[in-house]
Amino acid sequence: MRKMELLAPAGNMEKLRMALRYGADAVYLAGQSFGLRAFGGNFSDGELREAVEFTHSQGKKVYITVNIIPRNSDLERLEPYIKYIRDIGADAVIISDLGIFSAVREWCPDLNIHVSTQASTSNWRTARAWKNMGASRVVLARELSLDEIQEIHDKAEMETEVFIHGAMCISWSGRCLLSNYFTEGQRDSNRGECIQACRFRYTVMEESRPGQYWPIAEDENGTYLFNSKDLCLLDYLPELQHAGVSSLKIEGRMKSVYYAAAVVSVYRRALDAFYAEGSCFHIRPEWRAELESVSHRPYTTGFAFGRPGGEGQEYSRSQPVQTYDFVARVLSYDRNRHYLWVEQRNRFAVGETLECLCPDGTVYSLFIQEMKDQEGLFITAAPHPLQHVALRCEEELPEDTILRRKNSHVK
Repeated sequence: MRKMELLAPAGNMEKLRMALRYGADAVYLAGQSFGLRAFGGNFSDGELREAVEFTHSQGKKVYITVNIIPRNSDLERLEPYIKYIRDIGADAVIISDLGIFSAVREWCPDLNIHVSTQASTSNWRTARAWKNMGASRVVLARELSLDEIQEIHDKAEMETEVFIHGAMCISWSGRCLLSNYFTEGQRDSNRGECIQACRFRYTVMEESRPGQYWPIAEDENGTYLFNSKDLCLLDYLPELQHAGVSSLKIEGRMKSVYYAAAVVSVYRRALDAFYAEGSCFHIRPEWRAELESVSHRPYTTGFAFGRPGGEGQEYSRSQPVQTYDFVARVLSYDRNRHYLWVEQRNRFAVGETLECLCPDGTVYSLFIQEMKDQEGLFITAAPHPLQHVALRCEEELPEDTILRRKNSHVK
């Protein structure tokens, strides 16, 4: 059986490493130009080279986004950047604009091109046209059903990539003008500067009746007209396989290191189980619980089974829920002294019990009975960001294990 690729977001080098460590087959990322996440950290030219070299050393692939909708002024810097991406050995570029597409074909004809979801590919003729122009893969619009995805695969006969997890945009394939409107043209979502206006709190008022709000599923907090739920297709891996999908894409280049690790870990375990078990495959409760642990809005299947209607929107709140806090990352283990060296991400203290999420998906419980700082002095808490501390631990835990704490504010 042809196996689907698990493709993870990488907003910076640490997220890239964690995504690969927790089971991604490939990562997608952006340089500091031409990407649609201008505030996602992103990679300098030197970091892009380092990212490609590291990813390839792990036997994995890396795709670089060049998917803005460009203005004339953007084109002046394009050629050297594209050639640099080719020279460092990236496995593909992700492109939405026809002009950039044609330029890449002219300058770097051997560089693989994946057509971005921003191109809104929604039918097999469009996919086939991209293929005939030289695209090796098309990232399909998020507004398609599984039946439509399968028809595109069957008739276009090319690789398809589909979003399976993460935040959804209320605009068709992300083509939004709200940021431009609210910032008077200073922040363009189609050039990577989205302000997420769809997450703002809105009320509706008729002009001649100031102060009178119309009842449109509104509560005391306001109305979140555009606040979409998050996508989750964990339950439908067999259907995605049947639809001919080549790559399963996780959204979230601006999400946390913890998000990258936990979500990738779940889909990695689920995919491995699916290919090992075949028709006996079933979703484990612990996988669902793990996806609930990361920051998310209520989950939806989006358009996978047709138009989502009202159930595809989340009107009750704008802020996502996160049941666990990421408190530390494992750096190494001292076998002689039985100490676990970790890097602090949130304050924690002696007497607390933490959960440990390992790269293979195993979860352990760790009671902090003893803690030392880098000078070897006993301490009772780790309050400083990125502080390195040693925890007494009888069991060796692998590097990059996540230490987390149940969020007491979430029921």
